[in-house]
Amino acid sequence: MNVQPLHLDAEFASKSQFGQILVNSLFTLATVIGLSVGETTLGTTVGNLGFDETRFPNPVFIGDTLYSSTVVKEKRESNSRPEWGIVTFEHQGHNQRGELVCTCIRKGMMIKRSSLKTEQ
Repeated sequence: MNVQPLHLDAEFASKSQFGQILVNSLFTLATVIGLSVGETTLGTTVGNLGFDETRFPNPVFIGDTLYSSTVVKEKRESNSRPEWGIVTFEHQGHNQRGELVCTCIRKGMMIKRSSLKTEQ
């Protein structure tokens, strides 16, 4: 329900410094992280623990193509749940021009590989 006209009203946005509608930054963040799920965490995420250092250095416009990359920065055992671990991811999103449009550090509670094998 973000009714900011910069994201919805072409006439309003045409008078902004960008001259066109901007994609909502939270939609950009969700897209960048969501693009990584199939290759990184599908079926193993218990829940997100937090998002840090989220930045949007360049705008995203309607029609842009986004590319995402993810690096595992750290992993550790959960102190309270031995079948789970905590993983720190660094996500980056770029547009079709190679411009960085989003970065985020995310911590997630993940099912450990050893626990997945015992469930099957």
